[in-house]
Amino acid sequence: MPKVLISDSLSPRAVEIFKQRGIEADVRTGMKPDELIACIGEYDGLAVRSATKVTPAVLDAAKKLKVVGRAGIGVDNIDIESASAHGVVVMNTPYGNAITTAEHAIAMMFALAREIPAADRSTQSGKWEKNSFMGMELTGKTLGIIGCGNIGSRVAERAIGLRMRVVAFDPYLSPERAQELGVDKVELDELLSRANVITLHTPLTDSTRAILNRDSLAKAKEGVFIINCARGELIVEEDLKAALESGRVGGFAVDVYATEPPTDYSLFGMKNVVATPHLGAATEEAQENVALQVAEQISDYLNTGAVVNAINMPSVSAEDAPRLKPYMALAELMGSFVGQVTDAALKSITIEYEGDAALINTRPVTACALKGVLTPMMDSVNMVNAPVVARERGVEVSEVKRERDSEYQTLLRLTVTTENRTFCMAGTLFGRTKPRIIDINGVPMEASVSPRMLYTENEDMPGIIGSFGSLMGDANINIANFVLGRTEPGGAAVALLELDQPLSDELMAKVRAVPHVLSAKPLQFSVTG
Repeated sequence: MPKVLISDSLSPRAVEIFKQRGIEADVRTGMKPDELIACIGEYDGLAVRSATKVTPAVLDAAKKLKVVGRAGIGVDNIDIESASAHGVVVMNTPYGNAITTAEHAIAMMFALAREIPAADRSTQSGKWEKNSFMGMELTGKTLGIIGCGNIGSRVAERAIGLRMRVVAFDPYLSPERAQELGVDKVELDELLSRANVITLHTPLTDSTRAILNRDSLAKAKEGVFIINCARGELIVEEDLKAALESGRVGGFAVDVYATEPPTDYSLFGMKNVVATPHLGAATEEAQENVALQVAEQISDYLNTGAVVNAINMPSVSAEDAPRLKPYMALAELMGSFVGQVTDAALKSITIEYEGDAALINTRPVTACALKGVLTPMMDSVNMVNAPVVARERGVEVSEVKRERDSEYQTLLRLTVTTENRTFCMAGTLFGRTKPRIIDINGVPMEASVSPRMLYTENEDMPGIIGSFGSLMGDANINIANFVLGRTEPGGAAVALLELDQPLSDELMAKVRAVPHVLSAKPLQFSVTG
């Protein structure tokens, strides 16, 4: 039974989901780093929020760990690079608190526009300063959204409902999606010059860190309101303070901080600043949603291999998995075949998708092919770290997609170039589910794959079949299937034998000694056809 550690506070219903799906769940919150390191080796999965820090030291100790699930969006507390190197899938839950965070951003916008916090304090103190709080009407104003993804798009929908104009800066926002949302996709400088209100909803990356700084704020419209419900590090604090003091920025609403809780935040106490203690996802609905979502995602991965909302590998949804599974099996089988016959340093790997195969989500299939190629050469390679391992070894990996160009409805072709040769093989799916090898280095054939096989490259000469049969018979090894292929009479030929018993080193030496045999390799596969 797989075991999952819940190291941060989650809804009790998350534990119920794990148990219902046959997974043992331990709740141990508030652990110190050394305590987490001491126990993490027992677990296959780890469910966290923002308090637990999943560091390289934690991952080094997590010998069984397969998946880390973050109940929430941000994964700043998880070392993604180290997790990938250790072959650990990192997932988040980007949809569970999207509505809650979007609503909070809109609430913060109203708080700034109508000066609600200051008016509340004044009124409750016994004053009646009606003329002191002259607010701004939002209808007809322009909202600039930096980051128009899952949360930003929901903010846009609500702002449009308020009859605001919306402009968005997001390099990943397609023109079609922008049109669908009813927003203008613009560059950052144009957004700054047009927006009456700016709200941030972008992840923290190298390109977004300090995106609002002295230079960018100088390009903003005089008196602009700014809202940050994303990440504190997106804004340079001292630059924003200067802009608030000068009036360049008319007001700032903040829910997130570079250090939480903030102990020395220079903007506290300013009359045009509204602050909340990271409440963006703080509703009962959101907390319940992300807890249940992370439990479901971790359970699905540990039980079925379905990967949803992964940060460091291609996702394979539960709905998509049945269609992709045969292709992933075929790709891993072909990769394993090539990896076992390769005995030199890799230079490049190319995976070609033809016909129906070109229409699928190819990223997880490519990851399986890389896993297959690399596994015979090293231990502990999986779909997560195979691309990392290939990159670290300087192996160039490429995908090619093309329309149907052969008699096969769907086809995968794997080409591996090493220091001394290029090996190419093609495969297809019979009945859309059964992997078959249809070409090896230009030699056509039609071969299934079994756990034990013998692969030979030889010259097309009489006697080869009889020699192999005699050797196997003398060794009391049954041949389940025997497939031959050749380029032309007397030319290059290959043989694939499916065997019921393993081959000894002594027998392999006899196979290689058969006249006209150029090379011979025993093969083992975990995938059956």
